[in-house]
Amino acid sequence: MTETQTTQTHVLGSGDETVTYDVRGDLADATPDRPALFLFGSPMDAVGFGTLAGLITDRPVVTYDPRGAGRNPTGTSEVTPEQHAEDLHRVIEALGVGPVDVLASSGGAVNALALAAAHPGDVRRVVAHEPPTVAYLPDREAALAACRDLKATYLAQGEGPAMAKFVALVMHDGEVPADWTDRPAPDPAQFGMSAEDDGSRDSLLFRNMPSCNAYEVDAEALATLGDRLVLGVGAESGDTLAARGARTVAAHLGLPVTVFPSNHGGFLGGEYGQPAGDPEGFAAKLLGVLA
Repeated sequence: MTETQTTQTHVLGSGDETVTYDVRGDLADATPDRPALFLFGSPMDAVGFGTLAGLITDRPVVTYDPRGAGRNPTGTSEVTPEQHAEDLHRVIEALGVGPVDVLASSGGAVNALALAAAHPGDVRRVVAHEPPTVAYLPDREAALAACRDLKATYLAQGEGPAMAKFVALVMHDGEVPADWTDRPAPDPAQFGMSAEDDGSRDSLLFRNMPSCNAYEVDAEALATLGDRLVLGVGAESGDTLAARGARTVAAHLGLPVTVFPSNHGGFLGGEYGQPAGDPEGFAAKLLGVLA
């Protein structure tokens, strides 16, 4: 394949079950040793993987917008990892090229674990990068309470106040204190956000809560993957919640942790106006893991 890959966009389903996906390159170029590579997150849509997808030119690359995000219709009901997993399964079936390799990050990594458990034949290798499940943390109850509080704040006050709490939680390094939800709420203005409530309640980030963070892996089902399942953590992520989630899932499954360059957004190239991670280093590490 060359660096001048074409991109084709496809839509599956309708209404709340609509998912939109993109294929870079020619699916006919997929081989058993270099299958199509599916990059996804949640709630992040395909935009966030633009830089990383452009750096991988030896195979077709697939990205998608999870239901309720990006180019898809929005909704207000909770979306579970199991629902996302079935959407991913639909995309892989539609590709029609057999098992794919997966790089999934954040909430997408939780959904990838659900996909691999439910449909192991869909995947050759799965790299789950910093899944933010708190199910195996020693501070599980405090972390789950914080996630439930985020959802309650969103429903009661809107996105700004909830996002301010979210940023504070995901930036926190170390265990979540038992009194976390009793502490004064951060001011949205300190993160450049408005406290005004526009009345919308369709953010996929909060629709994913708390089921994404409470997700418990199916260890028996995932055991069939062996070393085809990789738990990834950013080199600079420290003891933030998602990094701790990855480490505890790996320990629960008896797997090592693989360190990727940069942090939780190490694959990003400035798509959202934030400082870039290390997408070149991330791509090189990923291709090495998939080899």
